[in-house]
Amino acid sequence: MSFVTSPSGRRMKGYLPDYYETSRVMDSILQAQGAELDQLRISLEETLQQFFVSSATWGLDAWEAELGIATVPDKPDDQRRAVIHAKLRGVGTVTVELLHSVASAYERGAVEVTQQPTMYQFTVRFVDTLGTPPNLGDLQAAIEEIKPAHLQVVYQYKYFLLNQLHQTMTIKDLQTRKMTDFAPFIPVS
Repeated sequence: MSFVTSPSGRRMKGYLPDYYETSRVMDSILQAQGAELDQLRISLEETLQQFFVSSATWGLDAWEAELGIATVPDKPDDQRRAVIHAKLRGVGTVTVELLHSVASAYERGAVEVTQQPTMYQFTVRFVDTLGTPPNLGDLQAAIEEIKPAHLQVVYQYKYFLLNQLHQTMTIKDLQTRKMTDFAPFIPVS
């Protein structure tokens, strides 16, 4: 009866001659070595995940240091990843496509970017988020960093209108919504 529970230990036991099948000493050796190999495999897979921003966890600090981003450990990982993605995307000549790519890196980042060259400005309009999107400050900082200094950026948000409330929402729906879905309480710069 074998007590090798480690997947790596069981795999190694399959390579041994049949006369080791009942050896408790060999089972003990394979269990110990197999457990170490299993832990090594887990550690290697976890380390490999740190090489990709979308799966990094404890490696986000290294990504932020490499890109010159101030580390805020209290910020959720998904928001930290969004800042890193935006920084990586924000390289090159500033075009509407580049601004759209940077803004899309953020959570709920479906945006439309339009330019108004005669007014020396462009508009970032959030199309899939009601109210102000999460991580807005990081998005604004990323856009400020890549946009030309002579251009002004205008942010437009989507809110419920009174006529939409009467047609589509019940009292229960209204009670579950945040107030920022109905009116812009965060100053727009």
